[in-house]
Amino acid sequence: MHDHDISERLASYADVLAGELPDTWTSSYLPPDAKDDLAELAERIWDLDLVAASLAESPLRQAAVLSRPDGAQLVLLERHDARDGFLFAAVAPRALPDEAYRAVSEPNGIALADDPFLSAEQVAGDLLLRYDSALAQVRHNALGGIQPSQPDRLVLTWQQDGSIATAPVDDRPGTVLEANGFIQDPQSGIYRLGADDTRGQARALRAIGPQLDALGIGTALQHPAGRTAPTSAPAPAAPAPVGARTPATRAR
Repeated sequence: MHDHDISERLASYADVLAGELPDTWTSSYLPPDAKDDLAELAERIWDLDLVAASLAESPLRQAAVLSRPDGAQLVLLERHDARDGFLFAAVAPRALPDEAYRAVSEPNGIALADDPFLSAEQVAGDLLLRYDSALAQVRHNALGGIQPSQPDRLVLTWQQDGSIATAPVDDRPGTVLEANGFIQDPQSGIYRLGADDTRGQARALRAIGPQLDALGIGTALQHPAGRTAPTSAPAPAAPAPVGARTPATRAR
């Protein structure tokens, strides 16, 4: 089969598959000349079995990537073992620390037959379930020492490097946080406020309290064990409302 025929077949198969999977998926085709994108994708294929063995023998020359709005990605690859069908694998999220993957089993890929409709059922009942479970584990691990928030209470946690991190349970606080200097990691959903400007950090903390309160969301500032609160007053035993103190300086 000519390379052009394989490319069209790969792309069209991925389009059909994306439309048949649960939730909302879109597909995009990476041609052979997208060398940098293919190399980056190959590094993130989350497999230590069938697909890894195939890539060890035949480097990734083209692929179709299926993407979900929450950042999840799956990849469709051609086979090089003279068998019909394709290989299908999960893709690990970008921007998560290596520590988040420890003790999490790889959601190894599977072989798909030529029929994308039957394959969609196979993926939904097997690979997708294992992938979503692994994703949930690594995203939870990536939270590290960040205390969980509730729908009506946003908990902000001081980190050892002096930054502040928070993991909202929904999208409502996002606009307020971003307007006050927090940056969101699109993969984990965590918002972080850097420690380079401690005065700016203090202003941001003072500002977000009333702004979030207007949305019906309370705030609390959590100090991890072994860390001194950035204020002259003693740190409270329980999380303190953000508006109740002014973190003028950061302990070092």
